[in-house]
Amino acid sequence: MRFLHTADWHLGRSFHGSSLLDAQAAWLDWLVDVARDREVDAILVSGDIYDRALPPLDAIALADRALSRLVDIAPVVAISGNHDSAGRLSFGAALLERAGVHLRTDPARAGEPVMIDGTAVYAIPYLEPDLVRGGLGVGERGHSAVLTAAMDLVRADLAERPVGTGSVVLAHAFVQGAAESASERDLSVGGIAHVPASVFSGVDYVALGHLHGPQRVGDNARYAGSPIAFSFSEEAHTKSVVLVELGAARQDDGQQSLLDAPAGVRHELIACPVQRPLARISGPLDVLLADPALAAAEEAWVEATITDPVRPLEAMEHLRARFPHAVVLRHEPVGAPTGARGSYADRVRGLDDRALAARFVEDVRGAEPSPDEQALLDDALADHRLVESLV
Repeated sequence: MRFLHTADWHLGRSFHGSSLLDAQAAWLDWLVDVARDREVDAILVSGDIYDRALPPLDAIALADRALSRLVDIAPVVAISGNHDSAGRLSFGAALLERAGVHLRTDPARAGEPVMIDGTAVYAIPYLEPDLVRGGLGVGERGHSAVLTAAMDLVRADLAERPVGTGSVVLAHAFVQGAAESASERDLSVGGIAHVPASVFSGVDYVALGHLHGPQRVGDNARYAGSPIAFSFSEEAHTKSVVLVELGAARQDDGQQSLLDAPAGVRHELIACPVQRPLARISGPLDVLLADPALAAAEEAWVEATITDPVRPLEAMEHLRARFPHAVVLRHEPVGAPTGARGSYADRVRGLDDRALAARFVEDVRGAEPSPDEQALLDDALADHRLVESLV
């Protein structure tokens, strides 16, 4: 079986206020061509089809066109991610399944595979621990516990199938040892976010979504990554989709064509086209506006850090005269104390929800929250996540 693994489309997302819909549409055109040219048997989408629970209408229309085109080539199996509304995404799923688009959003169906050319494809949607643990019979709070329960359903079904049945699992989670970036939403509310790679033992390939950098984790799992960069932290990413073959034959020298794949599985990373590159530039404003070495940044999304001792007037307007796609401007004057640099947003950037709430209490009151106060904050964040999941 040959399939194309993609994830984290995030249709409807913007980049620092600029729409990415045209770039996403161009990428989906490319994806359709790849699926057709490589004659795949299935297309897998490992969650976060949309960027939010209530996607804009033009994003819904784009997803509809893309799925309609892809299913003309091969069956599509997709799961809901933490950005999607599982309830909304599942509307019409039974009808779509008849056409070959298998949208799986119900954790209880984790052990019911989509059979494609003799391969069992199991689809585990994003699992919000406090929302699904009752249905999965899990008493412990945490992502690892609910994913283990879902994988137990997968392994139980696979054990009843003929020996040698190929097995693929789609999942949307944060696996220990993987590298994150600044554009992923934190999963820590609802228990420990990270799950060990060993949770996914017993299957041939795990098609992961959630983290936006393409990477391998464990012995049998891989993140496809997002098709487009959503933050400047992804500047070094080479965006790609994964072409996977199960039952891949070994070469004459006894080696697989890709050495990091387990026996019988072949991976090929296919680089995505770059619609607009990212560039981080730094220096005095006059230098940035005149330096010929920065010519390539003129067509890129630009994050600029100006180092002038005094913040120049209308700095962003001057920058955009040369770099029309400049979207982030920071002022870090040379010689200024570290603590004085940047805005408050800069100083709290990268904190997860729990740490951000605690930091707010500390900054307002001058003292960290007490253990009892932290427990109240944790409960409030957990309640917010549950409400968000039900939207």
